[in-house]
Amino acid sequence: MPTGALCAIAYAALSAIGGLIGYAQARSQASLVTGLVSAVLLLTGAWLWQAGSAGGAGMAMGVTAALVFIFIRRWMQTRKAMPAAIMIVAGGLAFVGMGLSLFGVI
Repeated sequence: MPTGALCAIAYAALSAIGGLIGYAQARSQASLVTGLVSAVLLLTGAWLWQAGSAGGAGMAMGVTAALVFIFIRRWMQTRKAMPAAIMIVAGGLAFVGMGLSLFGVI
């Protein structure tokens, strides 16, 4: 399995867990839905990527970039580091890992 697909799977797990925690702590249905939908999109991208589809890489990287952008905006608006900081750092690392994998570096 390509390393980029594994990065997408790891970020999908973090997204799903974050959505579940957001729901458990604040009863935020928006956190639950967006966390799970993001995870499904990332897992679909990873599955397509490991199947050899270039579209899977683009999907996984696009969802990751969108989530990082969303969490940067959220952090700037709320000034609360959690959960934004974790999702930004993990998303940045996942995106770099996906990019390096896409170009055959790792």
